[in-house]
Amino acid sequence: MHHIILNTESYFGPGCVSKVGAEAVERCLTCAFIVTDETLVKFGTLRPVLRSLQESGLNFVIFDKVKSNPSIAAVQAGVEAFCQSGCDFIIAVGGGSPIDLAKAVSVIAANPQHADVRSLEHVRQTRCRGVTLFAVPTTAGTASEVTVDYVITDEELGRKFLCADDNAIPRVAFIDADMMAGMPQSLAAATGMDALTHAIEAYLSRRAWTMTDIFSLQAVACIAQHLKHSCNLPQARENMALGQYLAGMAFSNCGLGATHALAHPLSSVWDVPHGVANAIMLPHVMAFNAEMTGDRYRHIAKAMGVRGTKGMTETQYREAAIGAVRALGKLVGIPRGLAELGVTRESFPQMAELAVTDATLPDNPRPMHAGQAIALYEAAY
Repeated sequence: MHHIILNTESYFGPGCVSKVGAEAVERCLTCAFIVTDETLVKFGTLRPVLRSLQESGLNFVIFDKVKSNPSIAAVQAGVEAFCQSGCDFIIAVGGGSPIDLAKAVSVIAANPQHADVRSLEHVRQTRCRGVTLFAVPTTAGTASEVTVDYVITDEELGRKFLCADDNAIPRVAFIDADMMAGMPQSLAAATGMDALTHAIEAYLSRRAWTMTDIFSLQAVACIAQHLKHSCNLPQARENMALGQYLAGMAFSNCGLGATHALAHPLSSVWDVPHGVANAIMLPHVMAFNAEMTGDRYRHIAKAMGVRGTKGMTETQYREAAIGAVRALGKLVGIPRGLAELGVTRESFPQMAELAVTDATLPDNPRPMHAGQAIALYEAAY
């Protein structure tokens, strides 16, 4: 049996964020609690959203205290601010961090019995649907606007934990490439490789099936073709927005794998940006998983733009798929290894223990124990 859940409504295309106000009015909403970060406020990225709200006669409160890798304390501050604001819906504007934090605020505000944020980790569906949440992504990578998943950092325990709750999915998403136009090259590269990781891990997941495969492979092809141009060409940016959305629909419904399991400790222990951590680990995890993937690397290689895959041997198409992923990372400027990021070998055992208990690992096609996790960190060093 398979289970699919998607957000109920999405808008695509340049300028579609202008529909935010109308969507709120249609739902008889009156005041938006806008979750974002100080940088987006400073550079005026919110202006189209605010304009749409104002033109529809709606009030708003801005909560701009979101930092990268939102923590338990940040979620608690967001919940308190929302409850004091008098707002009746939430708009998340930003990358994965603002949207993830907004999901947590939405869920806890509607389910106060989960005020202890850690209590959400193993709850597949909370009792009540979250406070109405709109999502406006400003990066092309996390696809948090279309998934049931959100990730919170437990600073006290030095770990990240994944929450997957059907009630957390945004009610409406606005995938507007114009909102992504301000991404610097480094951010576009990191978030784009994050999206590629979502697509590939979903395709290789133990729970992958026909429908998620359609999303995954189309996402791989879209990202492989357009990532390198997404900072400069509006059409490429639109295609990346679509590619990461497709990847989100895939992994939200069939899971991820060891790349994410290994990447999460790199962020929680060393504060490595999530997309960079995924991009560095992905080729090594693909090599580790290869023997358990049948002919799936042939299809990945073809989607990545490798020619002649039909005539390749098993070894050749597996090497071609891994090589294509590695080459794309190099092309867009991903660091070559963990050493460049200041990660030390002494932390490998600690991170390995966190990785093997990560919620994303069970869907990996090959089991991984702590010793193998250490070896993968070593290979990526």
